[in-house]
Amino acid sequence: MADLQASVIQNVSPPTSKHSVAIALGSNLGDRFANIETALRLLEQPNQLLAGMDADVVVSVVDTSFMYETAPMYVTDQPRFANCACLIETNIEPRMLLRLLKRIETTVGRVPNFQNGPRAVDVDILLYDDEIIDTRAEGQRETLDNLVDELVVPHPRITEREFVLRPLADMIPEFVHPVHKKSIRALLDVVISQPNTDFPMLKVTPFAHYPISETRQLPGIDRVPSMEKYWSTHCSNDIQRPTKVRLMATLNATPDSFSDGSVNNTLSAALTYSATSVRAGADIIDIGGYSTRPGAAFISSEEECQRVVPVIQAIRSHEDQGVSSTLISIDTFRWEVAEAAVLAGANCINDVYSFTGPEYPLTQASAKHLLKMREVARKLAVPVILMHSRGDAGSNKDYSQYKGGVQEGVRAELGEKVEAIIKGKGGVRRWFVIVDPGVGFSKTVEANCVLLREASSLTANTPRNPLAGYPQLIGSSRKSFLGAILERPDADGTNRGRKTQPKERGWATAAAVACAVQQGASVVRVHDVQDMRDVVAVASAIWSYC
Repeated sequence: MADLQASVIQNVSPPTSKHSVAIALGSNLGDRFANIETALRLLEQPNQLLAGMDADVVVSVVDTSFMYETAPMYVTDQPRFANCACLIETNIEPRMLLRLLKRIETTVGRVPNFQNGPRAVDVDILLYDDEIIDTRAEGQRETLDNLVDELVVPHPRITEREFVLRPLADMIPEFVHPVHKKSIRALLDVVISQPNTDFPMLKVTPFAHYPISETRQLPGIDRVPSMEKYWSTHCSNDIQRPTKVRLMATLNATPDSFSDGSVNNTLSAALTYSATSVRAGADIIDIGGYSTRPGAAFISSEEECQRVVPVIQAIRSHEDQGVSSTLISIDTFRWEVAEAAVLAGANCINDVYSFTGPEYPLTQASAKHLLKMREVARKLAVPVILMHSRGDAGSNKDYSQYKGGVQEGVRAELGEKVEAIIKGKGGVRRWFVIVDPGVGFSKTVEANCVLLREASSLTANTPRNPLAGYPQLIGSSRKSFLGAILERPDADGTNRGRKTQPKERGWATAAAVACAVQQGASVVRVHDVQDMRDVVAVASAIWSYC
């Protein structure tokens, strides 16, 4: 497999900056996630906010942490915070950068307040290269009560704040703190080893609201949608467990999908399925207009849009508010379709090729495809589901080049794409990424069983795992590998097995869904929401205490 990340980086303008800076962002007033997204967009437009800056001033966000919901610290009688961090590359010196950050806070809506009180946004410099900086006079450095308009780097309270260390550990776990001489990972281990009875930190995935409602337009940046809905996952060094396993209902607006082609490809049928699924407990509707089954007919981007956009618009206009406000995912690998669908009302992009398109092995065209998909996703600020695949779903099933077999192959190949998507100038925010191992795509029956059985290890918080910490979606509903298992005779020969059609694999799907819940999946993609809701409810009750 070609080094995709290197290919992508070659297509991005070379950096003109020289300093690497870690910045923390927090918000607990108003639309918290939108406030942070606004601050990040303003950060890359320094000349819009500070007059008199040199024309060659550069600020580029090159990496982001996961997003967290945290309990307030020090002053506890206030709303919960959204907290994250980013890495920037810049040629701005520290004092000027501090001025820029304060200007961003004011522009987003922060007003003078008491220390550690509520704020629309708080933006702080945590690290500036590996420098030690203190702008206070020598005789004023004994306490931390005199930091107004002053800069102390590294931030003096890093080591006591889990909500700062966790985001840093997402990006630079091995960075050695220049004062304490310990890695960020080691400092985090000390903090989380101490008993904490407060509200635990939760990793969150925010969802943008579309069609976009009236929002304030700020100079030099794209309009930021509201982001009040979100999903959450417990922070743990063991198996990650969501606060709730989410059900994704599968709506194929196609005439030729493997399971339900031509069933829901009329507007009335699609609306009926959507409403029934939401009332049965679906958390999100995944709408696809292009079948990915082997041998499916090619259709143009225009025809794909004609299949999915009217369905999205109809759901958004539904008389039942529960249906009209439900989350919608667009299942597509084309940027034109993704953009049109989101602007029509979708909230998420689900891409079976993880932004590289259907070509396999990957080529320079794959890298260009990734850059365009990344640009659209970044601009729209929506979650993206990135699935592992190798071109045609029925081909390319050999993982013998990987010592760890299919599990290591998926981790390496999907991890390479994820790294290229989130890192570098123009990258998607890490907190918007959900990964999918691609059960049923380019894997043997045995390999699919391995992926299900060991799904938690794919995103485990282990060193050098590029997929560590990401929420995981698993889609096994009605797939052909289940049919192949059902067709096998029993070991003792008493049961010869049976051939099944996709709709006859409900019980088999239930077994796979229960396994996905046991392995800590955040989302399961299903066709039969009513039945699978019961499976998820019982499996969650059984495994949530492990």
